Parts: sequence; C-alpha cells; structure tokens
Amino acid sequence: MASGGRSQGRSRLLKLAFFIALPLLALGAVALWWCDHHIKAETAELVYDQVEAIPFNRVGVVLGTSEKGRGGGPNLYFTHRMKAAAELYHAGKVEHLLLSGDNGRKGYNEPADMRRALIQAGVDSTDITLDYAGFRTFDSMVRAREVFGQDRFTVISQRFHNERAIYIAAQAGLQAIGFNAQDVTGRSGWRTALREKAARVKVFVDMALGIDPKFLGDPVELGTQPPPEPER
Repeated sequence: MASGGRSQGRSRLLKLAFFIALPLLALGAVALWWCDHHIKAETAELVYDQVEAIPFNRVGVVLGTSEKGRGGGPNLYFTHRMKAAAELYHAGKVEHLLLSGDNGRKGYNEPADMRRALIQAGVDSTDITLDYAGFRTFDSMVRAREVFGQDRFTVISQRFHNERAIYIAAQAGLQAIGFNAQDVTGRSGWRTALREKAARVKVFVDMALGIDPKFLGDPVELGTQPPPEPER
C-alpha cells in the first residue's frame, strides 16, 4: 500500500507539472511568434536587397560579428557583411562607415577586423570610424546617436539582423533603413535563426525594463579617430 501510495503521489505531481508547463510552453510559443511577426511587419518596407533601390544615407552602420567561425575558418556572416558594406560604399549609397562591434576582451576586436577587411576591399580609411562598444545590437543603435551624433543611417548586416536593428532604432526615435548582406545557409544558418527568435523576444523585454547600453562615453565625431593600434 505504501508503495502504491507513493506511485499515485508521483503520478499526481507529474500531472500537475504537465498542466502547469503546458500553458507556459504555449505562452512562450505565442511570444516567439508574435515578436518575430511584429518586427518583420514593422520593418518590411525598410530593408533592401538591391543597391540600385536603396536610398542614400551619408552613414552606414556595419554590425559586427566574429571574423572567424567556430572551427577557425572564415565566418561567412562576416565575409558577406564586409562585401555588402564595400558594395554600398563604392556605389555611392553611403559615404562613411561606422563599424560597431565587440572589443570587450583582449585579443578580440570586431571593429578592427572589419576595418582591415574593408580597407582591403578598397574603402578609404578616412571614411571609417570604429565603435568599440557595440556589444549588442541595441547598444550599436543607441550609440550611433548618443556617441556618434547620427539619427539617420543605413544598417548593414543580414536581413534578420537588419530587421531587429531597424526596429530597435525606430523605438529609439532614429530613422534607419537596412541593406541586406547575403545570408548563410546550412547548420550555421539554422542555429542563427533559432537564436534570432529568442533575440526578438529580448527586444521587448529590454524595452519593458528600460535597459540602457552597457557603455556610452564621450561624443566622437566621425572620421576623427586615430587608427587602431596593431595587434601584438
């Protein structure tokens, strides 16, 4: 009897856990869908795939990512973004590139890596400014105005990233459009797509909590920075 009573107790607890977890899972699924759908709908007319179609903005904000992939080879997200940024620059659709990325730990410098790649692609170094504290997409958008004095610009990244960045910019009172770099398919693409779903939910959590950028700092005029020191 005692053993049977324990079994019945465990069964009731499992049922209770199931009935508690089920609505939470359903709520989570709805939140993922709604945040994704809402951001896509709000930014659908603000992202461009063709250089010929995109309006001119003086400044292009290039969002950072690692130059190297997980296995140490080239990261195609980085490669495609640099190609898109150089293409937009050479077409005269932007005049200055603000490279916003993570430089939060020793030996890891997304903005400097982007600068090197873009100079190799023919971008004039005087038309490049580095934002070393673009730790998150939110930080990159807010710092574009608060630190670098820009309230109108073109975001350059993959489409999924541009949509989220432009939505964040709009909520901050900025006028941003996006130029879509070529996306990445395969396993890396699927992993990124899944992370993006969660990142879109976090956009609304951050807004609800009033999250601020990790770091702001003094104003910087575009084109006035010295070049980064070479890595040792």
